[in-house]
Amino acid sequence: MTVSSDDDLVGLKTIGRIVADTLEVMGRAIEPGITERELDQIGRDYLSAAGARPAPELVYGFPGATCISVNDKIAHGIPGDRRVRAGDLVNIDVSAEKDGYFADTGASFAVPPVARAVERLCRDGRRAMWTGLRQVGTGMPFAGIGRAVGTFARQNGYTLVRNLASHGVGLSLHEEPTEIATWPDASERRVMTDGLVFTVEPFLSLGANFAEDGDDGWTLYSLPRAPTMQYEHTVVATRNGPLVLTVPSP
Repeated sequence: MTVSSDDDLVGLKTIGRIVADTLEVMGRAIEPGITERELDQIGRDYLSAAGARPAPELVYGFPGATCISVNDKIAHGIPGDRRVRAGDLVNIDVSAEKDGYFADTGASFAVPPVARAVERLCRDGRRAMWTGLRQVGTGMPFAGIGRAVGTFARQNGYTLVRNLASHGVGLSLHEEPTEIATWPDASERRVMTDGLVFTVEPFLSLGANFAEDGDDGWTLYSLPRAPTMQYEHTVVATRNGPLVLTVPSP
């Protein structure tokens, strides 16, 4: 969507804050022994208390309020009865709707103890996202996001998952512009218009180049299997640069 009024901006900031707060609450709850389903219920309860509806369930009939992807599962993981263990990599993706507006955010969490390379990957996954976000602004080329993230990945010895892209959001969970690459894409010619709302969500990895389907119709796995981190914000392109919507309450 394109922000066209103060009401749009208020609505987007409201749902952006809700999903960001939900992600923070879920992240703090991660500890060895908690099940994915219990973690998802924490997210569901927080969204419900805030008057928001889980977007994956609402839009696609996804069997969970949030997507929880552990280890080789890197996206769209169904929350099940598996218990979190020390050393796990847990990705949580939270998207929701309130008053007709949608926002989408995500983060990856390492459950200690983990290898130093994985600790570094966690740190650099967030840095990669912000490298992309700094390329956002009115009149800026979408290709700049992928070029910047690609340079960061190459210089720091990482790979990027190249078939999970960023996307438009705002009045629905996924809308135009679709398939915004967070890797170098020479064919990308689009330019950001003023007020455009979309996500920036690179998947930084220690070796994976693609995501492949699992056998449940939802879950995606790293290919080849490798530790992979995803961080995501919803952002508005403005004349002053990126306006990040998925910011937690102070």
